[in-house]
Amino acid sequence: MSVPTLSVVIPVFNEEAGLRALYERLYPALDNLGVSYEVIFVNDGSRDRSAAILKDGFLARPDVTRVILFNANYGQHMAIVAGFEHCRGERVITLDADLQNPPEEIAKLLAAMDAGHDYVGSIRRKREDVWWRRVASKAMNRVRERITGIKMTDQGCMLRAYSRDVVRAIALSREVSTFIPALAYTFAHSPTEVEVAHAERAAGESKYPLYKLIRLNFDLITGFSVVPLQLFSMFGMLVSVGALLPYLIVIVERLILAGWREGFATLWDRDILAFFLIGMLLFGLGLIGEYVGRIYQQVRERPRYMIRAVLEKSEDPQSSREMEPQRARL
Repeated sequence: MSVPTLSVVIPVFNEEAGLRALYERLYPALDNLGVSYEVIFVNDGSRDRSAAILKDGFLARPDVTRVILFNANYGQHMAIVAGFEHCRGERVITLDADLQNPPEEIAKLLAAMDAGHDYVGSIRRKREDVWWRRVASKAMNRVRERITGIKMTDQGCMLRAYSRDVVRAIALSREVSTFIPALAYTFAHSPTEVEVAHAERAAGESKYPLYKLIRLNFDLITGFSVVPLQLFSMFGMLVSVGALLPYLIVIVERLILAGWREGFATLWDRDILAFFLIGMLLFGLGLIGEYVGRIYQQVRERPRYMIRAVLEKSEDPQSSREMEPQRARL
């Protein structure tokens, strides 16, 4: 197979309702670019008919389409990693399958790469999300930038462009839990961002409810910085000093004004302080547990994902090849 100039990696999870609409817009948009390309769909353990529709898409355009089928659901970012490990283009675009980021906007990202940038993020010009998602996204962007130093205006937009060097560095990383755009930022020499259009989801439902968004941002912060642990340590010291000084002042005041009985009774009047300190202790243990849990996942060295099959055009008459069920990409 000839080496394409552009690779487009698209993770897919339960997107049967919108895949055909994606085909109708994606391939014409890529054809209009005037460069050789390949599209790599990664089926992330979908439980609907997504795999069958992806097979139909492969049979319709086998010259430019490749399909990777996971045996289970490993998450969006592991699907992108698998796409990175299989792609061959000098430039790589990641795109969601829900058409919220129009494939016609890919040209803007490639133009930015033509200007010399090796990593191009995107900013949704007019977000078509519910209000709480916009508010939460802005708040988490500020917190994440302060803690990790990673400057991404819109971390939730997966329409991004990567140079081959950045993709290779990401593929070589052995992290079990990661956030691809942030990881790319750490490897990029000349990152930039461009504004892109944003639309309502064409079909189906969001794969990131509130709980998953919270978990994603928690992973992002703990995966790229130890600042939360340092802040907690400093906060613990401040609380200790701040709690001790007023406590001593109250005891001295009651010893002078109310007598020694009332003063020493104050030593036992500490329920509110105890509840506060216990709450902070539990929070700190949870924070430490998050880091320890990440270490535990990493040292087990289990395969990050398992591939059931790969559909791609080959030199022999058989247009697809099945991979052994036990084969894993570590």
